[in-house]
Amino acid sequence: MKQGAQGSAGTGVSWGAASEGAATGAGADVGAGAGVPAGQARVPEQAGAVRGEHTHSEPSAPCAPRVRAVVQRASVRGQIVDALRAALVAGDLRPGEVYSAPVLGERFGVSATPVREAMQQLALEGAVEVVPNRGFRVVERGARELAELAEVRALIEVPVMLRLARTVPAERWSELRPLAEATVRAASTGCRATYAESDRGFHRAVLSLSGNEQLVQIAEDLHRRAQWPLVGGGPGVRGRADLVADAHEHTALLDALIARDLAVVRVLVGEHFAGAAGG
Repeated sequence: MKQGAQGSAGTGVSWGAASEGAATGAGADVGAGAGVPAGQARVPEQAGAVRGEHTHSEPSAPCAPRVRAVVQRASVRGQIVDALRAALVAGDLRPGEVYSAPVLGERFGVSATPVREAMQQLALEGAVEVVPNRGFRVVERGARELAELAEVRALIEVPVMLRLARTVPAERWSELRPLAEATVRAASTGCRATYAESDRGFHRAVLSLSGNEQLVQIAEDLHRRAQWPLVGGGPGVRGRADLVADAHEHTALLDALIARDLAVVRVLVGEHFAGAAGG
């Protein structure tokens, strides 16, 4: 399917700038803020945006929450992984740029250690690559890779959806209506990060009806990779109208599945993934 983006809302970590006066040295590790109970780290509202080894400012995410939040140490790594994924999809982690863990730690109000762990996770997913003694570089992707990902997703998901269209009763499909409608609302915000999460949620729910958890995990990994931005923008960068059109394809597909109109399902699914290949 066409790709959108997902926000970091609900993670407890904001992709905003660190509080004024915070250290911005690339080697500084920032721990819990003063006055915060033990076991918690305060997430600042503002950050002196520093990218990798650079010192110039970096724009805030257009759709990230700008509220003071508290990160529990037990879940800080997972929350930062989610926040970094959202920043990647939103374009705040730019292809080709190098980011250091200490500087990103300052932005999140935590030490560099959980940021390094989160970046290692993104490296395993293929989103970033390690640059010795410097940090992590966001992988540069082209339109060809996006098309290849769309093709692989179609090879996996289309046969499954057609099989489910023949076997899943209408009432089960009707239960997914709120998720399909949620993608339309998410798309209407124009925030790629918010839409990406909702988009994956709908696909995940559809494929979960197969009962094959391995299939669901593989498909979601491919879907997430397909949502990463292309170097220099390109067809992968879509505006609000594109996101809304993509979301309405979800509702149209669900209508066809409920009606068990296999011909329409086949056409809609094919067009959906063809559109994903083109951005």
